[in-house]
Amino acid sequence: MDSPADKLLNAPLDLDPFARDLRRLDDALTGRVRADPENVERGLAQLVLTIIELLRQIMERQAIRRVEAGGLDEATVERLGSTLMALESRMEELKQAFGIEDEELNLDLGPLGRLL
Repeated sequence: MDSPADKLLNAPLDLDPFARDLRRLDDALTGRVRADPENVERGLAQLVLTIIELLRQIMERQAIRRVEAGGLDEATVERLGSTLMALESRMEELKQAFGIEDEELNLDLGPLGRLL
């Protein structure tokens, strides 16, 4: 008599449902990874700016929550606003310097969807 482990190991594998996902993942990876030496600097800048944009959006949402909760004094609210505006301005400068559009500041995470 076969043990449950033997049954599991000897069972026919139906990997067909995973074949679609594997092909889609392969297409997504080859579409994102561009190892062209001429575009490495721009690609790296795009990745770094995407991460910075994600962090900026998180910080902005947290700042809004803190302001709406009412636990901050006026000077702190002013400082938060100035800091976020300065960061947004610097992001615009960097995007222009590398020729990156807003739409490019996103990552396709395959089955998980878009990052931003």
